[in-house]
Amino acid sequence: MKGKPLLVGGHSERGVVAACSYEARKYGIHSAMPMKTALRLCPHATVVGNARGEYSKYSRWVTEIIADRAPLFEKASIDEFYLDLTGMDRYYDPWKWTIGLREEIIKATTLPISFALASNKMISKIATQEAKPNGYIQVPPGMEQEFLAPLGVNKIPGVGEQTYLAMKEMGIFTIRDLSERPAAELEGRFGKYGAELYNKSRGIHTGEVVPYHEAKSISTENTFEENKTDLDFLMAELVRMTEKVAYELRQDNKTAGCVTVKIRYGDFETTSRQTTIPYTFYDDELIGKAKELFHRLWRRGEPIRLLGVRLSELTSEAIQTNLFENTQKKASSTRPSTT
Repeated sequence: MKGKPLLVGGHSERGVVAACSYEARKYGIHSAMPMKTALRLCPHATVVGNARGEYSKYSRWVTEIIADRAPLFEKASIDEFYLDLTGMDRYYDPWKWTIGLREEIIKATTLPISFALASNKMISKIATQEAKPNGYIQVPPGMEQEFLAPLGVNKIPGVGEQTYLAMKEMGIFTIRDLSERPAAELEGRFGKYGAELYNKSRGIHTGEVVPYHEAKSISTENTFEENKTDLDFLMAELVRMTEKVAYELRQDNKTAGCVTVKIRYGDFETTSRQTTIPYTFYDDELIGKAKELFHRLWRRGEPIRLLGVRLSELTSEAIQTNLFENTQKKASSTRPSTT
């Protein structure tokens, strides 16, 4: 399918485009667009369903390669990483080192990899977008504002459609236009965000790379007043707890790549089992895995004193991994009942 307009998503009336090839984007198609609209724009496009298990597998594969090489990195989403190479220039050329890392990932996974080497996270993110598809850019220190100047102001991360429209009404179209406006004028129009925009237009960004820790998790457990053997009760409790941690996951805008179930028996013997899963934040998927783990763990009929559920391998920007047709319904799930 290389070189062809390709759409990933659902075919139904409510189907949306979860991702699309660059060939499809030439027709004005973008992610989150209704599939019906996309097919009107490009009737000869090929539509395929999701393969989230494959996405998760490749995400872990790339993560392992980066973790083995990079001194410090942040996994910002299923397919986006920030690497902090501060101090590496004492021993290596960071530009050549990063090119080498890119080549290693491509050789191992055959994935296209774009990157940008820059002095801060914002510049590297914007420049990486400019390097796509499958390219790379270096923005030397001191050249940030010159690099940004000709770009559309909507290239700045965080500038949404409404802010972009408001800027155009002010005659601001490029980042250069934005940088030429006084900070007071921007603050008067956009409040505190105006000061942030003023700095961003000058290439100033102080966000740090947050070290990636696989151990980060969300968990809950319940010690029963009396040891329990009733399977219906235990299943109901397992579902309740999984819904609770899944809700917390969505509130943090994260997905989980691993589920663990913990059981403590009446004699205080404690056992647990975990399994990796395609990255998700959905109750039904997490509950299914939790039940599966429980049945593999539980010694039928033996009283249980404590039951616990933990979600780990957390990744930000959860919505990126969702390729289901009923995204909106699932993602907007309300807080689970505690009754």
